[in-house]
Parts: sequence; structure tokens; C-alpha cells
Amino acid sequence: MKKTFVLMVVLLSVIFIVGCSGSVSEELQCSGDIDCVPNACCHADGTVNKDSAPNCSSMLCTSECVEGTIDCGQGDIKCLEGQCQVVWKE
Repeated sequence: MKKTFVLMVVLLSVIFIVGCSGSVSEELQCSGDIDCVPNACCHADGTVNKDSAPNCSSMLCTSECVEGTIDCGQGDIKCLEGQCQVVWKE
């Protein structure tokens, strides 16, 4: 009985630790800034890795600076701790 209880506690602890580790979604994984690109063709507000990039070959975008996007240098695309992210400028 005691042995079963200890095994159960260990198993639940492992499940908790693995579940809380917060794995990075595949589309955000990176190893350097060069791996990250905008998440949209126009007025992107986030980033993804280049393998998950949208196909923008036939897109035309306006040249306006939309608030809350990376337009006009409002944010930089970076790979931080293995995850593509936007670093917003103040």
C-alpha cells in the first residue's frame, strides 16, 4: 500500500512538472533571430518561424503605419529563449 502511494505521488509529480514546462509551439520555435519572420503579410502584430511564414508572393500592402503592428519599426522580431517574439519599442 505504501509503495503504491509513493509511486502514485512520483507519477503525479512528473506529470505536473511536464505539464507546467510550457513547451513552445512548433510555429514559434527558433534558434536565432534569422529564423523569425512576421506572422502576416501586411501589418503583422506577431511573429512565427520562417517555416510557418505566410505566403506573401501575391500580396499588396498599404504603406500606412498601423498602431500595434511591427509597421514602421514599432517592434523588432527576435528569437528569445527559443521562441519567436516581437520586442515592442516604446
